[in-house]
Formats: sequence, structure tokens, C-alpha cells
Amino acid sequence: MANVLLTVVCVSCAILAVFYQMYLDPFLRILGFFRTVQTFGLDDSNCKKIPGVQACEKIVLHQPTGILYLACTSQESRVNWSPATEKFNAQGRSANDYVAMFDPATLKVTRMEFENFESDQPISVHGMDIVPSATNARELYVYLVNHRAPPAGQDVTVVGADSVIEVFKGTVFGKRLTHIQTIRDPTIITPNDVAGQGDGKGFFFTNDHGTKTGFARNLNGFFPTTSVGYCHVDRGCKIAASSLLSSNGIVKASNDTIYVASTLGAKITVFERQADDSLLLTDVIPVGQALDNLSLDSDGVVWAAGFPKPSDMVEHMKKPKHLSPTSAFKIYINTGPNSFYGEKYKVEKVLEDDGKMVSGSTSVVHDSERKRLFLHGTAASYLTTCNI
Repeated sequence: MANVLLTVVCVSCAILAVFYQMYLDPFLRILGFFRTVQTFGLDDSNCKKIPGVQACEKIVLHQPTGILYLACTSQESRVNWSPATEKFNAQGRSANDYVAMFDPATLKVTRMEFENFESDQPISVHGMDIVPSATNARELYVYLVNHRAPPAGQDVTVVGADSVIEVFKGTVFGKRLTHIQTIRDPTIITPNDVAGQGDGKGFFFTNDHGTKTGFARNLNGFFPTTSVGYCHVDRGCKIAASSLLSSNGIVKASNDTIYVASTLGAKITVFERQADDSLLLTDVIPVGQALDNLSLDSDGVVWAAGFPKPSDMVEHMKKPKHLSPTSAFKIYINTGPNSFYGEKYKVEKVLEDDGKMVSGSTSVVHDSERKRLFLHGTAASYLTTCNI
């Protein structure tokens, strides 16, 4: 009997050791355990803090002009109403969310006006994409994730947010965005980010959870419950890729390659768009840190905002004054000798900050032509712009 018990104990210890080494230890490292935050890559003398533009979850660069667009609200609103992090106090949300236009040459911030937007609720912005029109380079299509509250009488903690995708149209340097259409569909479950087309009709989007509410919602970091969807205003919506882990930011290259960030998977998944608008998985790029939004610069380099300490980001979302360390990665095609041995992509951590200079950044954008870097976050108090 003693031998049997000893065998059971030894086998159990071996299983636990393997589980710790293969699963628990990597996951704890993603959460920031055992990690010492470094500060490098940003020079105070080359960076400016732009006040007056807060809580901008997503930033997008219009490369031809160098103009930056930001999807913003107030810090107080993010603390109360942020369905992506289960903050469901709709009474505390802002009634004045907006898209900002920032000109780095003059440091001027312009709040754009929404036109023809008829809704019984104020807009609540989150993910965003801005795409030049395929037929007129002076026109822009703006795709916005809008986290509406559910209809009156429904408990938001039970049914979740009534999230939709809004499509607007504007012009380069214009101060107004004209509403074109609201897209609501059962496949738009928990939209986080969106990547649009130049026709103003089609877009991919990420669902950052598999369900709007409930216990199963919280499994997205442990099990592949999230997805990428595709909608076209003439053809409807569909799930383009399913069974993904913790999907977050999404960006689409001009050749229809799709990059999707996995927050707690600490990786980027690479897809190729198929003729039926489904997505074929082609690569997985390990990054090693929790990730948020992605962007592409004009050199084809993918930039990713990372969280060295996700627990600090959680506190930052509750109390924006709580500092949350920030990191930024660039991912590019490997042209070195080791590419021959299967290392297709190179991952380089460009900067890391303890939160004193840039805190809680959920977006990092690089203007490769003008050598500028921009960082902002969903609960941050200012935009950071750097000459690099």
C-alpha cells in the first residue's frame, strides 16, 4: 500500500511540475509576475505630452498627411462604462465621446463633429479604423466600435452592452464626420477593434470575449473562445475565424493579410483573407507580453502596444492616476540568415516605460516617413508624441 501511495505522489508531483513548467509559469509571466519593468527607448527631450485629449483607446495615422485620429472619451467615463472590462455603469458614461484630429506639425487638437447621427443614445467609442476611400483619396471612411447600453428595462449585467459598428464618412482635414450606417448583428458580440475597407461597406472586427456576460466570459484568457468577424453592408455578417484566444487589436495590410493581437496569449496571429471573406491562419508570432492594439506603418512594420504588468493596467482602469507600465514592440519580416531556418518574423521591443512618462498605453503608432511615434491609452490623461 505504501508503494502504491508513493507512486501516486510521485506521478502527481511530476504532472504538477510539467503543468507548472508548460502552462502556469508562462501564464504568470504574461501576467507580469517575476518581471522587472525597465525604462528605455524614450527620451524626455524628444517627447511632448499633449493635454486636453484623454482616454483615447485607439489612434490611427493618416499617412499621406501625418494627421492622427483618436477615439476618445473622459477618464471618468472609462471608469464607469467600459464593456470590454465589464464596467457596466451606463449612467456614469460620457455623453460627449468624440473622434479627435491631431496635427503634429502645429500640435493642434480638433474635436470632430458627428453629422446625421440620429440615435437615442450618445456614442460610446472604443476601437476605430480610418481608411482612405478607394475611389477618392480626399475622402475617408471611419469605422467605430460603439458600445451602446441595452434597451431600457434590460439589466446590462445580464444582457451585456448593445454593441454595434458605426460607419462615417469625412474628408482629409475636414472637421465633420457624416454618419452612413449602423451595423448590428448577432456575430457582433463583444467588438473590440475594427479594420475597414476603402468602400465604406466592409470590415473585419474582433470579439474580445465569447459571450457578453456570465462566467464563461471570463474564460477568454484560458480557452479559445474569441473570434474575428466580417461584415459587409450588402451581404451581411459572418464569423471569419473562430476558437481564438483573447483577441484584441486588429490591423489589415494592403495585401489583405490580417494581424490579430492576443492579449493574454501574448502573441499575434496572422491570417490570409480568402475569397469568401473567411480567414486562413498562416502564422503565429510569439511576443511574450500581454498585447492590445496593433498598427502598421508605411514600411509594413506591425507595431503592438504591450502591458508589462497587466495587473497595473487593471488598476489603471479603476483609478487612472495609478501608473501602468507601457511597452511597444515592432514586428517585421526577418531578412537575416536565420530566416532560412524558419524564423519568418523578428520581434523587437522598442521601448518600455514604468508609467511615469507614458502610462497605460493601448495604442502605439509609428509615422515612418516623419520619424514620429505616438502613444495613448484607454484611460490615459494625455497623448504622447515623440520624435525618434
